[in-house]
Amino acid sequence: MKKKDLHPQTIAVHTGVYKDSTFNSITTPIYPSSNFEFEKLGVEPPFDYTRSGNPTRCALEENLAALEGGHQAWAVQTGMAAVTLVLLQLKSGDHLICGNEIYGGSWRLFHRIAPGMGIEVTAVNMRDPGSIRAAIRPETKMIWFETPTNPLMNLVDIPAIVGIAREANLVTAVDNTFMSPILQSPFEYEVDIVMHSTTKYINGHSDVVGGAVIVREPALAGAIGYSVNATGMGCSPFDAWLILRGVKTLVPRMRIHCENAQRIAEFLDAHSKVMKVYYPGLSAHPGHELAKKQMRGMGGMLSFELDESQCGFERFVERLRLFRIAVSLGGVESLVEQPWSMSHDGMADDAKRAAGITPGVLRLSIGIEHPDDLVADIEQALG
Repeated sequence: MKKKDLHPQTIAVHTGVYKDSTFNSITTPIYPSSNFEFEKLGVEPPFDYTRSGNPTRCALEENLAALEGGHQAWAVQTGMAAVTLVLLQLKSGDHLICGNEIYGGSWRLFHRIAPGMGIEVTAVNMRDPGSIRAAIRPETKMIWFETPTNPLMNLVDIPAIVGIAREANLVTAVDNTFMSPILQSPFEYEVDIVMHSTTKYINGHSDVVGGAVIVREPALAGAIGYSVNATGMGCSPFDAWLILRGVKTLVPRMRIHCENAQRIAEFLDAHSKVMKVYYPGLSAHPGHELAKKQMRGMGGMLSFELDESQCGFERFVERLRLFRIAVSLGGVESLVEQPWSMSHDGMADDAKRAAGITPGVLRLSIGIEHPDDLVADIEQALG
């Protein structure tokens, strides 16, 4: 059967796996070798030096490209390495438009590092087409966005962004980490570049950091592949093996993440001590209808605000027993964090407030524990 005829659950299990013709291993081997032998001078082998390419890393890249439905993927050392790899496709004098509500590490890179590279960046509300169009200049080359956004779970209309970009001949790049390839397929709407922090859902076990960049068409592949090799960004063989192991259970994990998050969002939404819940699975969410159109599930991430007069967020967090206080997301265990001081600490305070991020916002990464236990933990913490 051709891969295009297979379901994502099958692709995740069987792609990039059967590489061992010597012993017919059922799992992908780890090739830790730093270099590979040439049969003779002038005849390059498929792999020569692991910085340039490695069989285990290549297997993971094959898997991720197939899951996203893209032309080619590159597995790199971290999620931020993946964002940097995309940024490196711009040059001094270019202009980038990004969302005003994005991951704090991406914000830090775009607003504190990119200017030193001669790249100008403008942050806009990606839900407002007029603001995006107004930000476009002759030197604008790329639009970067997240959907749902981190941490307020706002929905961005992917086809609308692609339409605006096409009008101005711009490249579109989307961070698909929150959804994974299972819940959202930006390439279906002709986005040019998709990136992931594979640390999160794709690996899913909080035991490795990594990133991935995938392109829809061959036109961008040469420059990106050159950048990976030139900068040495490729992830290690062992990290690639861990991520490839994790991705096999991505589909069933995402199903449980979504089910648990929906249950918890509904519980929080009905609680008297909770002021607001940010989760697209709730019918009152402003992006609920859009989410149903461009997503295949509502995800395992949600944020909320407590009524401080009834329950302080510090007291609430300290009383939790199953939710661990930690950054990152997408693992099998449930986590809680305060974006203001943790994941989005890299953003300036005025930028956070402009995006709607306040100290009272708490972000939950919902794991795969039993939902009754998670709800009971939140209920007792609310007191």
